[in-house]
Amino acid sequence: MGIAAPTANELPVSSRRHKFLARMTEFYRRCPFLPIRAEKFGAHGILRGIAPETQKRWIVAIDGPAGAGKSTIARAIAQRLGFTYIDSGAMYRAVALWALRIGVDLDDLHRLEQLAKEARVEFAVGETTVLLNGEDVTAAIREPRVSEAASKVSLAPGVRRAMREEQRRIGATQSVVMEGRDIGTVVFPDAQVKIYLDAAPEVRAERRAAETGGVADEIAQEIAERDHRDRTRTEAPLTQAPDAEYLDTTRLSPAEVEEAILKLVRARTSNGKGHR
Repeated sequence: MGIAAPTANELPVSSRRHKFLARMTEFYRRCPFLPIRAEKFGAHGILRGIAPETQKRWIVAIDGPAGAGKSTIARAIAQRLGFTYIDSGAMYRAVALWALRIGVDLDDLHRLEQLAKEARVEFAVGETTVLLNGEDVTAAIREPRVSEAASKVSLAPGVRRAMREEQRRIGATQSVVMEGRDIGTVVFPDAQVKIYLDAAPEVRAERRAAETGGVADEIAQEIAERDHRDRTRTEAPLTQAPDAEYLDTTRLSPAEVEEAILKLVRARTSNGKGHR
């Protein structure tokens, strides 16, 4: 590798601490092992004090239509890897919630864009909590009226641009698993791992019905309409990135999908495809 790992005999005294940390950082930067190991070492060990830009950051982008299982799988993958899970849909829901609360017309594209730029949506490693301007809105953004509003809000070009910049800001500071509909194509076109999750329409409807307690036939119609909007919108339509791995989850359990993606992550990292 061109550099030896520091040994236990080289534990630093205060006068040599900076040099030791520099060597550790350089060693893990060049190390061909999984970047995840270096990331975890940085989070919990002596590299905690090293500037974030010296550590590798990885992006796992998961795209696909509604009901394909993106949220469930992305959350599980993030937990397994020790990455931050970013639910891009939750970001649009948060903006929609804010708009509803203050009475913004959902057809007022300019005002919606302003809200999106001002909104501070936060996530944390190992948690599913969503904060909007410091308030826990995890449950509130899942209300039916918010879901309907979010579908409209996400069509606003200005809102998508604002959310895209926020997503990139988050991904620039930490390793993340992010799911959505334009993550691998627009938000992070250079993501090291890209997955396109899909499933038969009827299966997606059944899954969503099981989650929400709704009627499968009605949900199937809603999903069909959402698919049409997502695939035909002018701003970042839903499509599979050319270099994304297609994964049909119709006949797969969540555990099987999770293992398939982790296998791909291991393959990409062991092949030396590091952070760009």
